[in-house]
Amino acid sequence: MKKIAFVGLGLIGGSLAMALKGFEDCQRLGVVRRQATADYALSHDVVDAVTLDPAEALPQADVTVLCMDPRQIVDYMKRNRDLFQPGSLVVDVCGIKTAIMKGAEALPETVDFIGCHPMAGTEFSGIEHAFPTMFRDAHFIMTPRATSTPEHIALVRRMAKHLGCKDIITTTPEKHDSIIAYTSQLMHVVAAAVCDDVDLFQCRGFEGGSFRDVTRVAALDVDMWTELFTMNAPALSEVLRRMEDNLHAYRVAVENRDVERIHAKLTYSSERKRRMNLPGPGQFSLDEMEISRDSLEQ
Repeated sequence: MKKIAFVGLGLIGGSLAMALKGFEDCQRLGVVRRQATADYALSHDVVDAVTLDPAEALPQADVTVLCMDPRQIVDYMKRNRDLFQPGSLVVDVCGIKTAIMKGAEALPETVDFIGCHPMAGTEFSGIEHAFPTMFRDAHFIMTPRATSTPEHIALVRRMAKHLGCKDIITTTPEKHDSIIAYTSQLMHVVAAAVCDDVDLFQCRGFEGGSFRDVTRVAALDVDMWTELFTMNAPALSEVLRRMEDNLHAYRVAVENRDVERIHAKLTYSSERKRRMNLPGPGQFSLDEMEISRDSLEQ
């Protein structure tokens, strides 16, 4: 029986462990820091076994899934490099890849590593908020190393399919971080910035769906997102500059009551959104990006 170790059983780690129940008859092992988390994981069938000691789990794990904040993942691989089973696979599931792939160079040559990023989550944190259907219909991004084995790449694909992911996108760590700065990290900055407005608490009773949608992720894990922002600072800074330019253009048009300019900009933005991912005429696929997408139906 193969064994999968999940290091960190918070929202993401716990949800992954729950979603991978029954995957190829593997045993799920949890590695946590607190006894309370261990007790919860066992009593709620998050994993099949759990330990507070990495030395009990890592040497017997065929796959180790690192589900922690990015700096913790880098430190963990360096600190525990000699505990991983030779011939095993280590993956991470955090929101940046370049720094993680660089940190994975600390692993022994006998241990394979594949960067992973299932594109799902909530504004909550902690194992008590984990649920097994989190990754259903989510994109699954994978950044293998040049030396990653075909067997391990195929294994990750099967895991993604078992999670219920919509598809797999294979790309480079640099391309991942560049795009994620826009599609994920910028969205969290926008949500946080909206919540910085002086009138926020005067708006109770006036919130519509658009306000709730825009601000939902502002209730974020502060420590983790601080790391994500700073470890991907060059890419995030660039998309923030572009956002500032776009907002400035809207502000100038509104201040000048420039009806034609406002209408033109809204038309442009609206049509781009429809072309991006809404049903109907003019829709196109993200395949036009320089990435490789594989349907899980294949």
